[in-house]
Amino acid sequence: MTDSTAAPPVSQDEIAATETGIRIIAQFVRDFSFESPHAPDSLRSGAAAPAIDMGVEMNARGRTDGLFEVDLKLSARATRDEQPVFHVEVLYGGLFHIAGVPESELEAVLLIECPRFLFPYARRLISDVTTEGGFPPFLIDPIDFAGVYAARKAQAEGQPVGNA
Repeated sequence: MTDSTAAPPVSQDEIAATETGIRIIAQFVRDFSFESPHAPDSLRSGAAAPAIDMGVEMNARGRTDGLFEVDLKLSARATRDEQPVFHVEVLYGGLFHIAGVPESELEAVLLIECPRFLFPYARRLISDVTTEGGFPPFLIDPIDFAGVYAARKAQAEGQPVGNA
């Protein structure tokens, strides 16, 4: 026998509490809409490519159980000759466990990193529904969530968007 004392065993909860990271608990569609008010006329081939107006919104909120809900809202409105071609909107959500992130950095993690996890799934939904609606798949270009976050933060603070 030795006289040395062994370190007490460490529980999984204690290990999890000291780790830094983002864990996705669940992903879900909160709201989804697709409209093509002038179909089938808007599907005619040979017509000019429609103008697309994109929208991106991110929201996050804490829950009483220590988890965070993050919503990514993507919308696209296509028009041709000032007539609507299609409008698609998806509100895609995720439930996240975030550990080891300083309070001062939590907002940025929730509104930049979490939407990066959600984006590919919301993008695929939009691509699939436009295809099913009779159009070519609409693939949204990757989004710079850090840039969107910085612009919204500057706007909220009353600063010009280009001068952060």
